[in-house]
Amino acid sequence: MNQEWYNKTVKEVEEELSVTIDYGLTMEQVNDRIQKYGFNELKEKDNETLLQKIIDQLKDFLVIILIIASIISACIGEVADSMVIIAIVIVNAVLGVIQEGKAEKALEALKKMAAPNAKVLRNGKIEVVPARMLVPGDIIVIETGDIIPADIRIIESINLKVEEASLTGESVSVEKNAQRIFEGEVGLGDRVNMGYMSTIVTYGRGKGVVIGTNHNTEIGKIANKIQNIEDEETPLQHNLDQLGKWLGVICLGVCVVVFVLGFLRGGNIMQMFMESVSLAVAAIPEGLPAVVTIVLALGMKRMVGRNAIVRKLLAVETLGCVDVICSDKTGTLTQNEMTVVGLYAGGKKVKVTGQGYNPSGEFVDRNENKFNPKDSEDIKLLLLIGALCNDASLIKKEDNNWGILGDPTEGALIVAGAKAGFMKEEISGIYPRTAEIPFDSDRKMMTTFHKNFNNGIASFTKGAPDIVLKKCTKVFSNGQIINLTDQMRKEIHEANSSFANAALRVLAFAYRQYTDLPEDISSENIENDMIFVGLMGMIDPARAEAKAAIEVCRKAGIKPVMITGDYKDTAVAIAKDLKLMKDGDGVLTGQELENMSDEELIKSVENTSVYARVSPEHKVRIVDALRKNGHITSMTGDGVNDAMALKRADIGVAMGITGTDVAKGTSDIILTDDNFSSIVSAVEEGRIIYSNIRKFVYFLLSCNVAEILIIFTSILVGLPLPLTPIQLLWLNLVTDSFPALALGTEKGDPDIMNMKPRKADEPILNKHMIINIIVQSIMLTIAVLSIYLFALNKYPDFMNNKDHLAYARTYAFTVLVCAELVMSVSSRSERYIVFKLGLFSNKILNWALFISFALMAVVVYVPFLRPIFGTIYLHPLDLSIILIPCLLPFITGELYKVICRKLA
Repeated sequence: MNQEWYNKTVKEVEEELSVTIDYGLTMEQVNDRIQKYGFNELKEKDNETLLQKIIDQLKDFLVIILIIASIISACIGEVADSMVIIAIVIVNAVLGVIQEGKAEKALEALKKMAAPNAKVLRNGKIEVVPARMLVPGDIIVIETGDIIPADIRIIESINLKVEEASLTGESVSVEKNAQRIFEGEVGLGDRVNMGYMSTIVTYGRGKGVVIGTNHNTEIGKIANKIQNIEDEETPLQHNLDQLGKWLGVICLGVCVVVFVLGFLRGGNIMQMFMESVSLAVAAIPEGLPAVVTIVLALGMKRMVGRNAIVRKLLAVETLGCVDVICSDKTGTLTQNEMTVVGLYAGGKKVKVTGQGYNPSGEFVDRNENKFNPKDSEDIKLLLLIGALCNDASLIKKEDNNWGILGDPTEGALIVAGAKAGFMKEEISGIYPRTAEIPFDSDRKMMTTFHKNFNNGIASFTKGAPDIVLKKCTKVFSNGQIINLTDQMRKEIHEANSSFANAALRVLAFAYRQYTDLPEDISSENIENDMIFVGLMGMIDPARAEAKAAIEVCRKAGIKPVMITGDYKDTAVAIAKDLKLMKDGDGVLTGQELENMSDEELIKSVENTSVYARVSPEHKVRIVDALRKNGHITSMTGDGVNDAMALKRADIGVAMGITGTDVAKGTSDIILTDDNFSSIVSAVEEGRIIYSNIRKFVYFLLSCNVAEILIIFTSILVGLPLPLTPIQLLWLNLVTDSFPALALGTEKGDPDIMNMKPRKADEPILNKHMIINIIVQSIMLTIAVLSIYLFALNKYPDFMNNKDHLAYARTYAFTVLVCAELVMSVSSRSERYIVFKLGLFSNKILNWALFISFALMAVVVYVPFLRPIFGTIYLHPLDLSIILIPCLLPFITGELYKVICRKLA
């Protein structure tokens, strides 16, 4: 269907949809169109079955290796070990499946936003029908409080205003005009002759002809795109997958080499197979997926304490490499509460303080002196008119927060009056309204009549400053009514311009005095020869804490970007106030984006900090352009218009309080306090988590590579294996896992938020870590083989004595366990020596070491376990001999950090 309905006249719309405006559709036409277009509801695409989701979770390369390891363990008779590995695989698969289904939940939320019923003209009669029964061509009636049930071309508007913030991001209700006809393409937020499904009528009434239902609505298009955006791998998923493939290749390669060499040297095939299995067990870090999952889950729990609920496990880590935060303005960087911040009356400007709709604040003059507005006749009258010439209400919610019913602009005027002590309920009782001239988009004014004002009746008028001022001949100044001179008009215009230049929405206020209510209360008679009182400037103010958060972003190498549906001047003013814009930063509007190719946009995003008057499609294009430049992008938002970009970004962050269910359903993270600074705290937590993942990956791989070298070297030189398969599996699954898990609870380096974000393609195993792993693995190998050879040389007849071999293996096993555990202490930081962090400051690691040492002692000293693990009893003298080689990896690790810092 043709979507450019805003270019057509009402008559053209009537003809194209084959409907009579004054009669509506017949039931026959309705039934035919339901057959053609379907019901007015959003349909879900077929979802994956549970079995398909489980299979997807098992495709991971590291998981496949774990399954192979479990089969090998079962083949060599280690059924219990096989079951443990399979249990790890199942836990990971279950957690993965639980995280699925974001798109389905988002679509459910979109469906909830649709209106349940609609008032429709059919067969010449108004009737109420379920909104799902609407079809293109239906004539619907809308009034204050209604949710628009479908996309419509407005054909009648009487003081009609619609709040479209959830769709466009604009914080001020849009004034609709049925008679307006556009030429060419017009942005979504500027189509004043259109209404869209799920937006709310905040003022007036009107009629519209349905031009789009179900997936042909703007909301429907968003639903389609949400479902069609595929989830992509996070950097951690990619890195772990690559790591798993490398481990698999190395494992297979080493096993084949050992088997072939042994066979060529005349070894027993079964013995060679068992030795190859030992190497396979040594090469695979069985505990790695489990430890990663647990550490991410712990990170999710910590983030709740920092006002961030993580919906997707792997998103916890991805936050750590975010280098661009694309933030919606309304409700995210600002409070989404229109607030009067400036007054002009009696030739003086006054600043008004306070947050949002909370009726507490102060009035400050140009000398920064606080004063009581009731002591100024000019300010007092200005605030009275603002509160009385008004249809909104100030309410206190159940949670003791304040809110408004009605138009946000009028709500701001009521709050300003309340800050001076003029509560609307009280002053409406003192000065009751007797008549009114409603707001009209042609006049751009509204007038109400009130009794008991100066012993008579007054008409109070508010409206556009230039129009109101033209209708005034006098001015109220310093408590006196005087003639309005040209010089005064100039000063008022200058005050209006200064407010407008600060991106404030400005209204003017005037009044007239009568003895009795005039017989003719038409606008032509009343809204002339008025007395000018003053101006009020308002804005959706920036969050106070957002400025500090943006400064932290700068230090952390993160670029904050504002993407909003609001006007350019307003967006720039907020961005400058928050110091989000730097010198040389650019601004792009939606119209400019429309005229840009993708290649031009990819170049422009690098130096653009503010995007204004953008559509949902524009947001996705911006995110895509940033990602094509290699950025890891976070998108924050709260409205339906943010949903596609939230899902497309690497990390989607929704607002928990003001956010729509749609935004929450498509996001990875939900902020419980709607505070921009909380996303910065979440980024810090993400960096700590990734840093901790690197620490335990380094620790586990250092241990595993050392085990490979120990077994491989022994085979090459013809020594009996220093470690048995069951000992290796015990090391990997039990001994190493507790310290690795404890490393995941580190608090992070002190300067972690002063470092630049890592690149998305930066592997976990970078050059620095690989060198460190090689050094530590060699040290572990030297420590174990040296003590093994020492034990063997104590009993030269070891070849014919199983107890002697068990004795040497117990030495090797014990040294390897102790050396790895002591090395875990050094692994707490890649850059800081452990004494700067505090040797025993990680209490969880202290307990992990105690448990691991205890488990080692159980294997060595519990009689019935010694035959199973091939160990023998060690005397205190044996333990004293073991002590020195155990410290070798720890000392090497600390020296390596000192050398690296000096070289850096």
